[in-house]
Amino acid sequence: MSAVTQADQAAPGAIPAGGLIGRRGLADRSFQWLALAAGMLVLVILVLIAVSTTQQAASWFSTEGWGIFGTVWDPAANKFGAMPFIYGTAITGIIALVMAVPVSIAIALLLTEVVPYRWARPIVYVVDLLAVVPSVVWGLWGILVFAPWLQHIYTDIASGVSGIPVLDALFGQPVSGASFFTAGLILAVMITPIVTSLSREVIATVPTIDKEGAYALGATRWEMITGAVWPHSQGGVVGAVLLGLGRAMGETIAAALVIGSSPTITSHLFAPGYNMPAVIANQFGEASGTFRAALMGLGVLLFIFTIIINVIARGIVERNARRKRGA
Repeated sequence: MSAVTQADQAAPGAIPAGGLIGRRGLADRSFQWLALAAGMLVLVILVLIAVSTTQQAASWFSTEGWGIFGTVWDPAANKFGAMPFIYGTAITGIIALVMAVPVSIAIALLLTEVVPYRWARPIVYVVDLLAVVPSVVWGLWGILVFAPWLQHIYTDIASGVSGIPVLDALFGQPVSGASFFTAGLILAVMITPIVTSLSREVIATVPTIDKEGAYALGATRWEMITGAVWPHSQGGVVGAVLLGLGRAMGETIAAALVIGSSPTITSHLFAPGYNMPAVIANQFGEASGTFRAALMGLGVLLFIFTIIINVIARGIVERNARRKRGA
């Protein structure tokens, strides 16, 4: 009896495997080139943005040199030191992280490890809705409602810490409702939904068997979280935090409305200040010549800082992934 070929064994009307493989290969190659083109387009756009803004800021860089990191910003005297704005951006970003990160991680753990799913869904919807509130709404609420209310609290705190060495330097006089601390609080509210959402997605990827194994060994819920959930998700959570920091550093309208618009470097967190996005938004319309180039240069610096933060976040996530794979 002759051998039965694979084609004879195939069901009537079946398409040969070679035909399927050929068509699937063409589709895969087409998708690969399309995805590559899309990724390269993003990189090209970023490079074009960097090149064009750097060209427009070239006169500031060439005129000031290392003086771009000076502490005096006085357009009338043609002095454009960026350090007060770099300082303000860093301070408000740090305040936002200190306020937002514990709350965000706590909410993420609450939604994934404590609250039942049917109760967690409404909370998830509310948190996600906070992320779509326009920044100008947060800024107007901050300057019209939040800042006047906070100024009374700032005054009481400044009176209470008067004479205490460290606390007086941080929370003493002068005080203003529009200040570094108010801007940091507004930014904290704005980045909390982002950090919460990303952290929740990362924590949800923890294998159930790891958590059940911790319970089987007699661990409490807190011990299960610290021993099984956190080691698995800490890299992703750190990446989410750094992405939130990037958002806080780049926020413009809300910060411009509540930070106080004072280009000073001071340790007093309740004093008015300035940051890079705010000064660009407030002064670009009246700028020309070197003044305009200086503002464009601030945009270049902010662009660089934001990219560095995002690269660090990506590196932390990848390092954590390699460590879990045992590489």
